[in-house]
Amino acid sequence: MIKPLADRVLIKMIENEETTKSGIILAGKSQEKPQIAEVLAVGPGGKIDGHEITMNVKVGDKVIVSKYAGTEVKYEEQDYVIVKQSDILAIVE
Repeated sequence: MIKPLADRVLIKMIENEETTKSGIILAGKSQEKPQIAEVLAVGPGGKIDGHEITMNVKVGDKVIVSKYAGTEVKYEEQDYVIVKQSDILAIVE
């Protein structure tokens, strides 16, 4: 498993539906990049660049992330993204 360091969070993007609400099927390039993800692992936070960072997300949270944020990683045939906590915009409840 991947264990993030410092203020980083390991997320897995939740796939968008391939049809619109009216039933139109979207081609792959027509779909927007998904912005909702599930948190799989959270770094410890701590003192980073002289500032105390408290991690506000936890494993299992659904979050909204900045578009195109983070570093994409492929591990054991799965696609993940590692983002800084500051790239997470909100927790979906």
